Amino acid sequence: MPLATPMLLSAKELSLGYGNQAVAEDVTFELASGEILAVVGHNGSGKSTLIKTLLEALPPLEGTLNWHNGRPKPIAYLGQMTEFDSSFPIRVRDIAAMGTWPDLGLLGRVDSACRARISDALERSGTANIADMPLHKLSVGQLQRALFARTMVQDAQLILLDEPFTAVDQTTETALLALIDKWAAEGRAIILVLHDLSTVLRHCNSVLLLGGGCALFGPPKETLTLDNLIAHRYVTQSQGAWIEEMYGKSEKHNV
Repeated sequence: MPLATPMLLSAKELSLGYGNQAVAEDVTFELASGEILAVVGHNGSGKSTLIKTLLEALPPLEGTLNWHNGRPKPIAYLGQMTEFDSSFPIRVRDIAAMGTWPDLGLLGRVDSACRARISDALERSGTANIADMPLHKLSVGQLQRALFARTMVQDAQLILLDEPFTAVDQTTETALLALIDKWAAEGRAIILVLHDLSTVLRHCNSVLLLGGGCALFGPPKETLTLDNLIAHRYVTQSQGAWIEEMYGKSEKHNV
């Protein structure tokens, strides 16, 4: 029999929010090494709040967050594009090199092993040919590839990606999804905030559906039913009726 996949993280009845104001309650899920967990929900449902809680930027209001075998270090994080200043005067290779900072400390130097990691990340992310290009000349897709290169250099066992495909073209999204699939194949765990449900169904092992102040966790095909999406306010009642009219009642069971 194959060995069980090591469990990395489990959450039980978490309440997420700011101060005493919860945005999502009863958030329960688990994540094993080599798995991709999608986080789906309407705007304001608590997706980014969950990411900040995992990064310890926010404490959970209630519930338990259990890191099996200790909290991994580092945790790689790639935030939304709006969090990044593309006018900062650095090059693509400098962005990738930022991934070595946790290993180097304040006065550390990039050694040959780090330089090899940076070169490999530039090649795998498709940015080696623009490595000396400054940020302000990059397209949105090129910048996101550069940020993925930085994530690769971090060599983390847990990777958090908050809406990484916003404003990128389909070709870039396909290439970045291939990188994510490869990370999972290497045994890394990925939490991926997404809006595209078809991507969840094709690439993710499980999904955490947030909305209406509550959460639902499970396999994508069993969780992303039309009834569940309506209950968690991902689609409205009228949108649900339109889906049924256009595609038939089978869509009610799986979107």
